[in-house]
Amino acid sequence: MKVILQADVDSLGSTGQILDVADGYGRNFLLPRGYAVLADSRNVRQQAHLQRMAAARHAKELAAANELAAKISQTAVSIKRQAGEGDKLHGSVSNIDIAEALAAAGVEVDRKAVVLSEPIRNIGVFQVSVKVMRGIEAKVKVYVIRA
Repeated sequence: MKVILQADVDSLGSTGQILDVADGYGRNFLLPRGYAVLADSRNVRQQAHLQRMAAARHAKELAAANELAAKISQTAVSIKRQAGEGDKLHGSVSNIDIAEALAAAGVEVDRKAVVLSEPIRNIGVFQVSVKVMRGIEAKVKVYVIRA
């Protein structure tokens, strides 16, 4: 029996795959639970259409992500903090502070997208990564200056 998977099934395949499965497995497990549909000509055409739509949507998202990454890379932000001896900050600069500074500069990013291994605790210039999309990262220059 040929089926088109509608959901990821462990040890069988992922969504959108056309597979040949045992008749009983398809009829008694996959079809009733909605994990698959029969691979007739109508469903195959519909699946191909859905895949084309998903590819077009992904291409648009990828173009928007690349545009945002370029905008982030061209942006530099300054963050003022009180500092003591040896240019040590009273407190620290976190990913939330960097996301707010980027928002003030006109670039909206989620605070979770700003990647810091640990908070910034010194005065200086830092390159900080911002994850725009899976596989696309941008670097923003962060100037931490004395207030």
